[in-house]
Amino acid sequence: MAWVIFFLRIMREIENEKYVNFYLVNIHFRKLVLKNMKKITTLGQLKKSSYKSKSIKEELRDNLLERLKAHQKSFNGIIGYDTTVIPDVERAILSRHNILLLGLRGQAKTRIARQMVNLLDEYIPIVGGSEILDDPFQPLSIYSRNLIEINGDETPVEWVHRDERFGEKLATPDVTVADLIGDVDPIKAATQKLHYADERVLHFGIIPRSNRSIFVINELPDLQARIQVALFNLLEEGDLQIRGFKLRFPLDIQFVFTANPEDYTNRGSIVTPLKDRIESQILTHYPKTIADSKAITAQEAKLSDAQLKRVLIPDISKDLIENIAFAARDSEFVDEKSGVSARLTISAMENLVSTAERRAVLNGEKQTMIRLSDFSGVFAAITGKIEMVYEGEQEGPVRVAQNIIDKAIRNVFVQYFPNPTKVKKRKSAQSEDTIYRTVQAYFEEGNVIDIMVDQSDEAYKKKLDGISGLRDLVMAHVKVATKNELYVWMEFVLHGMAAYSLLSKFQLEEGSKFSDITTAMFNFSKGGEVDDDLKELFT
Repeated sequence: MAWVIFFLRIMREIENEKYVNFYLVNIHFRKLVLKNMKKITTLGQLKKSSYKSKSIKEELRDNLLERLKAHQKSFNGIIGYDTTVIPDVERAILSRHNILLLGLRGQAKTRIARQMVNLLDEYIPIVGGSEILDDPFQPLSIYSRNLIEINGDETPVEWVHRDERFGEKLATPDVTVADLIGDVDPIKAATQKLHYADERVLHFGIIPRSNRSIFVINELPDLQARIQVALFNLLEEGDLQIRGFKLRFPLDIQFVFTANPEDYTNRGSIVTPLKDRIESQILTHYPKTIADSKAITAQEAKLSDAQLKRVLIPDISKDLIENIAFAARDSEFVDEKSGVSARLTISAMENLVSTAERRAVLNGEKQTMIRLSDFSGVFAAITGKIEMVYEGEQEGPVRVAQNIIDKAIRNVFVQYFPNPTKVKKRKSAQSEDTIYRTVQAYFEEGNVIDIMVDQSDEAYKKKLDGISGLRDLVMAHVKVATKNELYVWMEFVLHGMAAYSLLSKFQLEEGSKFSDITTAMFNFSKGGEVDDDLKELFT
């Protein structure tokens, strides 16, 4: 009778709230039920309630179905996977499968696994004090069984939040069976005067402690083969086997594994029988479009409000950052099997803003805009995020980073300006050729321009304003939002022309030097004064 009254009160509250969406009604109902459920503190009270036990896979499945019916996102903040990876993960959950996320580094595999926690019920009851989250209706451990046998309906019940129902382990070669599954604790046996065959002397590993939870093993191939074999029964039968004891622990766990396909041939491999027991293997991938890549960087880059107030980021800078990652993945100097993590663009954006911020502080400027010269601060983010092939090692990390940035500049340059390569081949295209020729002629007269990283905005603008035809070239092809952005585009044209060999660019420690490429080559051949970087370039 009490539950009938409780239900009617809930329906009255729902009517007062005027909910029309079934999903909202259901959520409201569950919140009210949960509020009442948390008042339950004993097994007897739990038996009288409406609570019913379910496996974690059923729990995930039911909650996912609710979200799908309500057209709610099952995973938030995962960009670029809406039509590929996410549907595969949802199908695996609906099929009650253990999951292997297979992909190169920086493809959000761990993030997907961690977000599965949001598909669990907010709270579940456990036997009070149980270290393996025993279900009060189906206790596994001898501790919980004995406690229920002694106390009966007065057995204490605790409620565990879903955030506590997640276990994670990074697979390394030194991981042992005891770490994952457990071992006999001789100290327990000695202090409690128990036989080693007594279940009470067992010390549970991280997997049993993740009973009724999601358990993730990252970089699965790094586990030694014998450790992987120890997982067979857990996946197939849910059994827990510790040394030679005859135990049957049908653990209730949602397993999620992550792996890099390169690991199959380098550090190790997933043993075939274990791979066969993982029902769904899902392939991840890098962002397929610049737009998705930009959205990821904007979401993940740790930039404070103070930084964003001081440093303005033009769209051309954002496009270049993302094109650096795409260029790195296509570079002949970078090992494509290793991949180029999405963390490259995130770190690069943070370094880029910090470079401009540092310059503004040094020059006492309240606000500045990112320039192309600030990309010298991105080198550190690139060199630490790529693995090079032999040719790349020979070139050196800094030159490879510069090569990647130049490729990105070339890719973006032709989206706004005539392709210099095609202009050279089409002599009849006088109008396009004249635009580049005006700027080239300025440098052919012997002019040299230094763009320094720490140069003040005033000095920077003065340098660019002095280059004949540069402003007209930008205004003819780009709709510039502000005057400050105009100068960024003017510098971009210099870098773009240098990338297409219309000008020479020497990378200095403090910035870049632009000059006429023919004159620079002539001076070098005649033994004239030429920068060391240029000498190395031509030798």
